[in-house]
Amino acid sequence: MLKFLAILAAALLTGCASVADAGGLAELSVINRSTGERLPVYRHRGRMYVEGRAGERYALELRNRTGARVLAVVSVDGVNAITGQTAAASQSGYVLDPWRRAEIAGWRKDMSEVAAFYFTALPDAYAARTGRPDNVGVIGVAVYREYAERPRMPLDAPSMSKSEAAGRLDAGDAAGAPAASAPAESAALRRQMAEEKLGTGHGERVHAPTQHTEFRRAGSAPDQRIALYYDSRQNLIAQGVIPRYAGLPQPFPGGGFVPDPS
Repeated sequence: MLKFLAILAAALLTGCASVADAGGLAELSVINRSTGERLPVYRHRGRMYVEGRAGERYALELRNRTGARVLAVVSVDGVNAITGQTAAASQSGYVLDPWRRAEIAGWRKDMSEVAAFYFTALPDAYAARTGRPDNVGVIGVAVYREYAERPRMPLDAPSMSKSEAAGRLDAGDAAGAPAASAPAESAALRRQMAEEKLGTGHGERVHAPTQHTEFRRAGSAPDQRIALYYDSRQNLIAQGVIPRYAGLPQPFPGGGFVPDPS
């Protein structure tokens, strides 16, 4: 296998994240760059969602949960965040050192700057403006382990039986099986959602220095895939992702006795 050239993320963070995927090699969070808050993640029908608000700048926080380097290929709206190509898992990505976090704040323009990510209406999304609107509304990360020489097995080591091998293969296939697709919405609802749909814009330049490094993937297929969907609050409510009563006044928000007014 050939060695791949990746880009090492230089902006490393500390602290706990509100993760999009609590398992696997890496975790993903979306950060509001104006407030610093990590957007809540909603789980619905086997998918994960965050609510975006038009005009807000955001960043992706990636965390390596392992004691070895990993490669994270980042896709936003079906576009590679480093190269601008229509995204494929085999393309360039960010290399994360063991147990470290990195913040990806925009589309990579050169080795020192990115164009800021921000939520925007579909026609203004970078993918739509470059003729690729079909995959607007999803953030993806393909994570690879780094190749390492395996120790040779002793000649007298016990081999795995065919039944054991089949059991492990079946378990892996089941874990990686895609969730069933949601029922199709009505034509009127789809039109309304299309009008309110959010994408990711190509914003102002942000200082984000980085450097090249070599990374040899352990295999041709990603060891983990993360998909995080986003849209406007109205669309997420229409899809049933956010309950319609969320944010309504609560009749019993606290307890105790009646205090004097201030």
